[in-house]
Amino acid sequence: MSTPRSWTELSRRQRSRAVTRTVIAVAIAWALLFGIYYVIPFTDLTSGESLIRLVLGIAAFAVVLAWQLRRVMGADLPVLRAIQALGGTIPLFLVTFAALYLSLSQASTTHFSEPLNHTGALYLAITVFSTVGFGDITPKGDLARVVASIQMLLDLVVIGAVVRLLTTAAKAGRGESASGRGSHDE
Repeated sequence: MSTPRSWTELSRRQRSRAVTRTVIAVAIAWALLFGIYYVIPFTDLTSGESLIRLVLGIAAFAVVLAWQLRRVMGADLPVLRAIQALGGTIPLFLVTFAALYLSLSQASTTHFSEPLNHTGALYLAITVFSTVGFGDITPKGDLARVVASIQMLLDLVVIGAVVRLLTTAAKAGRGESASGRGSHDE
């Protein structure tokens, strides 16, 4: 028996299970990503090593995003799969920058307005991503400002392009045309 590809074809119980699985998958992704982030020691790195860490983190983000896009397009319930993809890729993006901020802070206390620990670095990455900018932790040195600027520019890409890519992949997985009309509701 094949799994229904339409949200409307699911019973109330099947919908509840699908949503529960999605929530659990996102919670597991968060627990793993943030757990690993808090366990890994980020010792003093040179600027070059920090740049390599940033490039590797962004490359990992791109690979995970590409893998997630394929999974969304082939999913039985692509919209829920897209939610899972966002729930995993966005935290990966944030942890990448938090790790870099933490490394920079440990390399020199002059990079930020205060020394950062794991929580402070993650808080800064989330604050920059959300564009709230409380101003309690600010980049002070040129390198820290460049990294924060890179994050701000990439935030725009992540917020705009990544969400659009996942939405398009979910529509493709549902068999919808580019005009937005399709045979499946989810």
